[in-house]
Amino acid sequence: MEVPFLDLPIQHAGLKNEILVEWSALLDRAGFIGGAPVSKFEEEFAAACHAKHCIAVSNGTDALFLIYKALGVSTGDEVIVPANTFIATSESLSAAGAQVVFADCLPGTYNLDPASVERAITPHTKGIVAVHLYGQPADMDTLGAIAKRHGLWIVEDAAQAHLSEYKGRRIGSIGIASSFSFYPGKNLGAC
Repeated sequence: MEVPFLDLPIQHAGLKNEILVEWSALLDRAGFIGGAPVSKFEEEFAAACHAKHCIAVSNGTDALFLIYKALGVSTGDEVIVPANTFIATSESLSAAGAQVVFADCLPGTYNLDPASVERAITPHTKGIVAVHLYGQPADMDTLGAIAKRHGLWIVEDAAQAHLSEYKGRRIGSIGIASSFSFYPGKNLGAC
């Protein structure tokens, strides 16, 4: 028996008519970039995440890259990321010019191990990327205390944690900035 990794036709079947109505309206407007639908999405997703702002970009990798550039990441900067993450987390840092420093992960959650993060900090460290895997938030209290103690920022890579919560706070509203992905295979994917 073959079990498909991702069966998008089944996922879309119940929404097909609604999707086709929206797609038809989009084709009629010929507004493929920006516009009212994107603005509405940004407002609604920011509200859903209990965040002040949301800026839609083409994909989660670009979102991370733009966050790193906005934070001033450049050559010589070190940023700590979990060893267990998708390539985009580190790839976008490399593209921004940073040195990626991998830290170990916890056996129970596979998320970033705060003790490993603390050991990895050097005078060149600028920040920490907390990746929330499979809807499970990283230990933001401990990571936040470490970041504060060392004057570092925390970016949340929340590509797999849409609407997850950490101690009553929505993921995406805790770090200095957060990125999400709506790739069809994600927790909250979109075609």
